[in-house]
Amino acid sequence: MKPGRGPYCSPSIIAADFTRLDRAVALAARGRADLLHVDVMDGRFVPNITLGPPVVAALKRISRLPLDVHLMIVEPQRHLAAFLDAGADWLTVHVEACPHLHSTLAAIRSAGRKAGVSLNPLTPVEMLGPALPFADLVLVMGVNPGFSGQKLIPETIAKVEWLRDRREKGKFGYLIEFDGGVNPANAPAVLSAGCDVLVAGSAVYEAADPARAIRALKATR
Repeated sequence: MKPGRGPYCSPSIIAADFTRLDRAVALAARGRADLLHVDVMDGRFVPNITLGPPVVAALKRISRLPLDVHLMIVEPQRHLAAFLDAGADWLTVHVEACPHLHSTLAAIRSAGRKAGVSLNPLTPVEMLGPALPFADLVLVMGVNPGFSGQKLIPETIAKVEWLRDRREKGKFGYLIEFDGGVNPANAPAVLSAGCDVLVAGSAVYEAADPARAIRALKATR
C-alpha cells in the first residue's frame, strides 16, 4: 500500500455481527478489502467499551488481511505489547491520549509493525506536524469516536487536504486514512481531498451485500 495508489478500504468490524466475526472477516476478504479495521475502546477515552487483545488474537487466527488496530484508549503506551503480541499489523494511537507520542510510534516501528497516529474532529491537525516524519499512517476522525453509524462532520475533510499538502512538501511516506460516516455519497469528496484509506463500518456491514459495498468504495473516483 502506497500513498496515492488507492483508494484502499479497511472495513470496520465494530459494525459487524459480533456473534459471526468469522463471517465478517470472510466478507471483507471477498470484497477485496486491503485491511481489517479493529476499533479498541476503553470506556474512558471514549464512552463506549468494545474489545481487547484476546479478540484481536482471534481475528489474527482467521484473517489473512492485515489488522488495522485503532486504540481509542488512555495511556496506550501501557498496552502496546499486548496488542502487538495479539497480532496487530498496523497500530494507531491518539495524539490526545499520548503525551510521549514519539517514543510510542518508535516502539511500534521497532516491533516491525506500522505506526499510526489519529486525532479527534476538533483537535487542530497542526498538532500532528512534529509527528509526521515518524508515522506510517495518519487517521483523521470524521466523527466523535465511540459509536458506529454517526454522520460525517464535513469540516474534518479539510484536515485530509492539509495532511496531503504536508506529505508532498515534506516528502513523507504516511498513508492518510479517514474514519467516520464514510458512505458512497461522501467518499468521493474524502478521496478528492487526498485520502488513501477509507474506513467504513455501517456502509459495509449494514449493506445488503457487504462484499459488493467494499468493492464499490474501492472503485470510487
